[in-house]
Amino acid sequence: MTPALYSRRRELGLLLTLAGIQFTHIVDFMIMMPLGPQLTRLFGISDAQFGLLVSSYTFAAGVSGLLAAGYIDRFDRKRLLLVLYGGFALATLACGLAPTFGSLMVARIAAGAFGGVLTALAHTIVADVVPFERRGRAAAVVMSAFSLATVAGVPGGLWLAAWAGWHMPFIAIALLCAVLALAAAWSLPALRHHLSGGASPSGVWRGMGEVLADANHRRAFLFSGLLMATGFTTIPYITLFTTSNAGLQDHQIPLLYLFGGIGSLLTARWVGRWTDRHGKVRVFGWLALAVLVPLLGIALGPAVWAWATDQPLAAPVPLLALVAVVVLSTAQFVVMSGRMIPGMAILASAADPARRGTFMAFNGAVQSAAMGLAALVGGFIISRDDNGLLRHYWVASLLGCVASLASIWVAKGLKLHTQQSGPKPVAAQAKAP
Repeated sequence: MTPALYSRRRELGLLLTLAGIQFTHIVDFMIMMPLGPQLTRLFGISDAQFGLLVSSYTFAAGVSGLLAAGYIDRFDRKRLLLVLYGGFALATLACGLAPTFGSLMVARIAAGAFGGVLTALAHTIVADVVPFERRGRAAAVVMSAFSLATVAGVPGGLWLAAWAGWHMPFIAIALLCAVLALAAAWSLPALRHHLSGGASPSGVWRGMGEVLADANHRRAFLFSGLLMATGFTTIPYITLFTTSNAGLQDHQIPLLYLFGGIGSLLTARWVGRWTDRHGKVRVFGWLALAVLVPLLGIALGPAVWAWATDQPLAAPVPLLALVAVVVLSTAQFVVMSGRMIPGMAILASAADPARRGTFMAFNGAVQSAAMGLAALVGGFIISRDDNGLLRHYWVASLLGCVASLASIWVAKGLKLHTQQSGPKPVAAQAKAP
């Protein structure tokens, strides 16, 4: 079935199904981080081991995403999506049924391996099915899954975990996956048109070699890694820190994600307009500097509060302190996600237009690896004292600040390609903020 023969009604059903698949994949990844306090207590693991649990998912996703370049164009896209999504659902169910830390680790690796290809495959299906004149709106429908996951998915999963235990969010995601798999089987057409003219695996790997041979591309990958490292030295441990050092209770954690998701959703369009009006690199520079405030504010805030009020760390927080934590965490969500808008625009523009598809596929693997490595480093930096308080969280935050400042410097040196009226792109030097 070609895009021209695909009805608008079924097209909307397909897009909503793909958005649902993205929603389950994103919630499955994000829910692990706020479950940190429960998991470390239950399994008796260290913060470094918890960081490895988070990192295992992103490392597996990066490797599978990179390997997918060699086979993704060799199969019917509908069949491949259903197979990968079925494997993802089973791996997520295994997470919910895992009795030990080791079995949970294996299940997380499997979930990352299957889930790492779903995002790229979903956007590929959109390009295959939706006509060019409606493709931008179609992509917006699919990408709305991230905001919905932050606003509703993670808080809902945390409240479910508080009510029925940490297993239940994963079991609920697996059940939702089963429903969406049936919807995908009905709404997706057979997508085989690419099979007759798709690139061979050897051609794909040769294209990757050409991408890596470009010095501007290598600098862009460094920028991409710093972009992700800025947040992931601390993000996986923010709930551990706020419950251990700031005195928040487990039932208050969903507030951080609820308000953070709402703030990100409301400010995304403004950031997009600023990016178009003032320039990608300049707006990125502003936001990369602004993120230093919540990063250091969250890390140092509990100690400052304890000193100012002569209260011990981890004492139950009054309403004023809770509001301060929520405000700082919301600011971190807003600025962290806001950086990604000009940041991804910079990356897309830094790619040679002739190799942009291969570049972006490789970039996905770079970002997954950077997230995993940053989380792993943060886990080794952070430790606990005899009272159970987290120590050196501020060091991990400072490392994130260094990565953010370094990303501004790297962005200044990138050459951004602007598509002109002629057929060939013209490289333009990015301006400093």
